[in-house]
This record gives sequence, structure tokens and C-alpha cells, in this order.
Amino acid sequence: MTIRINNLSLALEDDINLLKEKAAKKLNISTKDIENFKILRESIDARKKDNIKFNYSVELSCKKEERLVNRCKNKDISFLEEEVHEDLVMGNKRLSHKPIIVGMGPAGIFAGLLLARKGYNPVIFERGEDVDGRSKTVEHFWKSGELNTESNVQFGEGGAGTFSDGKLTTRIKDRRCDFVLQEFVKAGAPEEIAYSGKPHVGTDILKKVVKNIREEIKALGGQVHFNSKLEDIILKDKKVKSLIINDNEVPCEVLILAIGHSSRDSYEMLYKKDIFLSAKPFSIGVRVEHPQGFIDQAQYGKYANHPKLRAADYRVAYSDKNLNRSVYSFCMCPGGEVVAAASEDKRLVTNGMSYHKRDKENANSALVVSVTPADFQGDSPLKGMDFQRHYETLAFKVGGGNYHAPLQLVGDFLKGNTSKKLGKVTPSYRPGWNFANLDQCLPKYVVDMLKLGLEQFDKKIKGFAMEDAVLTGIETRTSAPVRIDRNEKGESISTQGLYPTGEGAGYAGGIISAAVDGLRIAEEIIKKYNNSVR
Repeated sequence: MTIRINNLSLALEDDINLLKEKAAKKLNISTKDIENFKILRESIDARKKDNIKFNYSVELSCKKEERLVNRCKNKDISFLEEEVHEDLVMGNKRLSHKPIIVGMGPAGIFAGLLLARKGYNPVIFERGEDVDGRSKTVEHFWKSGELNTESNVQFGEGGAGTFSDGKLTTRIKDRRCDFVLQEFVKAGAPEEIAYSGKPHVGTDILKKVVKNIREEIKALGGQVHFNSKLEDIILKDKKVKSLIINDNEVPCEVLILAIGHSSRDSYEMLYKKDIFLSAKPFSIGVRVEHPQGFIDQAQYGKYANHPKLRAADYRVAYSDKNLNRSVYSFCMCPGGEVVAAASEDKRLVTNGMSYHKRDKENANSALVVSVTPADFQGDSPLKGMDFQRHYETLAFKVGGGNYHAPLQLVGDFLKGNTSKKLGKVTPSYRPGWNFANLDQCLPKYVVDMLKLGLEQFDKKIKGFAMEDAVLTGIETRTSAPVRIDRNEKGESISTQGLYPTGEGAGYAGGIISAAVDGLRIAEEIIKKYNNSVR
């Protein structure tokens, strides 16, 4: 049996080796009696700026565990319950063709990894480039403003998360989360992500991780094809019969559709095929940039720049009962940069990105306002997508028509003035920016909520609404505007053999939850089919 101890704390100046001593003291045993010791969770407690601490949960084993735990009678000490998992039993149905996965973001990668390990030899098609080629293409866009609509920040190996902060936090409670983190570590991510309270890898390490997992899939018998776009799904009697990939027909019986939240042409194709879709809520807004030093000072006080403390982050939110809307921070990137994230011609989108060290000058975050299908015009399930396109087109025009972003200082935004010169914050967005009024490319209710939010957030983090902070427009890809509805087995409610998964299907929101959803769908396929292809 294994013992779990919660709420162990270390001061900033303490050595990590003291943790085992503190655990032994809590159990009233010697450190020599501890046989195995592991950190389960580490978090920073910065509620008291003059006494910042690290909090830990640990697990350990020693002799006479049961007697020790019963004797202690401490709510922080318990047995670590071993999770009992049902064995994944392979189904009886025989496949006529290898399972196909379209999309190689987190959902597609982890579905492919599990299927490959179970001997199904999956075939993966990705419309964008492999991560190395994609990185060069994206960098070229950021320098020149020349967009590749098939390989960009949204499309390509690793998915949209590859050019982000690489956050590995999630609100879902699922045993598969630990599996995903462990696989990331095996593929090259730092070991600390397995226990950090706010794990992240950064875009630089994430690129290496996805490449290593891809190579494992191939070594196990899977196939991976880049620059391979899904153009059509051929149906017969409401069943998947084949796919059109780059004008070539590919037989298909089981399709895992992991297309990501920006595959708008794919949504349009699905709608024309009468595959059931529904509109869903999402959020839109802007990116805000502050000096990272200001955020560090606000969160850590006198301990800002302490060598043991990471670049500070924040999370803010405000709901207005009268307007019946919420405004909140999203995908906060400490020590990062605001990046051009367009995937369609003449439409402008921003996102945030950090490298693992998070050592850039600025902190940035999306500040976004909730929108619902009631805000969209029309009856089509694609109306949210059209809504996004409308405001991205406006942002492109307002920014100058060349993927330069519209930019406004917070002080001027609150006053309704066009900014004329920068202050202490230098914008990080590339390929360029132009001063403009952001109310020209956002709905009025979004602008109103952003102003209310900035005022409220300034009360929580004094100086958040500083005049010199930079707002860059616009952020629209917080989540998919469409859900590809599926049943409890993960199969489309209208089309047999189609398994929508991940963010693009409307069932995930981030790297970990998308990866978990991909695993869940792969498990359903394994439970239904065996791995002997006719």
C-alpha cells in the first residue's frame, strides 16, 4: 500500500531534500524508513506576498503503513487509492480497412498512438506539413505576411497547440490525463510536467514531443501522410464508404475526424453531406500585453525575480448580470508573444505563444467575451463560423489589409480614442501592426464588456488597466463554433463509422482534454473491432 501526504510546504529558501524530512516527521518516522518517495503535485502559494511557499502532495511507502496511517489520524495523511481500470477488451467485429484518422493535433496523435500500440496500424492524414516544415512556413508568414492556407498556426502536425504556450492544464477529471502527461515525458518533455500544478512545455519542446510520438506510431506500423487534405467523405446508406484525399479515393470504414477548431471548409463539407452539426457558444475579444516584470511584481511582490519562481501568470474573470455576459482571460502566456494565427485569406486572427523558458519581455493573454448562438444571424449550424469570419475580415481591413493587426493602448480604448504613440510596452505581434479603434472590428457588446472587465480586473491586479498596456485585435478561435454531434459510443449520431473527436468536434478545449478525447474514441473503436483487417 502507498501513503499519500497532502499540504507539505517549503519556503523559497528551503532545499527540496527537506520535503522527505517533513513527510517523515508528519508520520513520526525516520527518513531511513521511507522506501519509495515521489512528488505527486507541486504548486506555488502566493496568497501572502511576504511569505510565498511551495505546496506539495507526495506519495511514499514504508513498513507497517496501515498502522502508521491509522495512528496519525491526520486528514492530510491517507492511503493512495489504486485506480482499478477495466481491461480494454478487443471487439469481435472485423475491419475491412485500416482505421483512418484525419488530423494530427493532440486528439489525432493520441488516438493514433493507442491504436498503433494495439496493432491496428492506423493511417493518419494531415492537411498541413510536418512540424519542421510547418515551423519554417509559419516563420515566413510572420516575417512577410505571405499566408499558406493549408499549413499555418492552425493546420499541421501538432495542431493549433503547437504554436501556443503549450499549457497542459485541464479542468477535466480523467485517469487518461496522467497517461498523456507520462507519454509527453517519455517523448521528451520535462519530468516536472507530471507533478506541476500548472504544467506547460512551450512551443519549442512541444515540437520535439509530437515528432517523437509520430515516429513511434510509424515504428509500430502506423502510416502518417502530410500535405494530405480531406476533400470529401463518400457515404452509402449513411455509412462512411471512402474518403477523397487530394483528389484520390481512399476506402474507409472507420474514420476518426480530428480536424481542429479552424477547419471551416471541412465543416462546410460535412454540412453539405447532411452530417448532423449544431452551433455552440465560444468567445471573442483581443490580446492584452503587459510587461512581464509588472505581472511578476503584482503576483510575487518583493519576491519577483526570485530564481525559484517561474514567470508569473494570472487568471481573471468578471460576469455582468445586467448584460448577461462574461469576460475573462484565456490562454495566458507569461514571457511570451502575440502571434498572427490566420488560416484564411484576408482574415486576421491572433493567438498567444511562449517558449519553455517564458523569458520574453511581455506577458500576454486573450481577454474574451462569451457569445452564444443567440448572437448569430441565421438558422444554419455554421452561423457561428460565419460570425467569426465577419469580424476577422473587419480586423484584416482595419489593420491595413496586409495581416498587420489593429492595435490600441488600453487607456485610449477605455476613452474611445485612436492611439498615437506607444508607451512602455512594445507590441510583439508580427508581421506588423497599425493604430486603430478596436470597436471597428468587434461587436459593441464585446467592446462594452471588455471595458467593464478592464475596470474590474484593475481592482484585482492594480495597474492591469494601465494606460500603456497594449490591446491587439482580434482573438476569435477560443474554441470550435460547431459541434459534430455524437452518441455515447463516440460515433456520429447521423453517420455510421464517423467518430468526431477533439476540439474540432466540440468535445475538448486544450491540449490535454483533446488528447484524452482522442484516447477515449480509440478505446471505443478497439472495444467494437478487432485488429485483424481482412
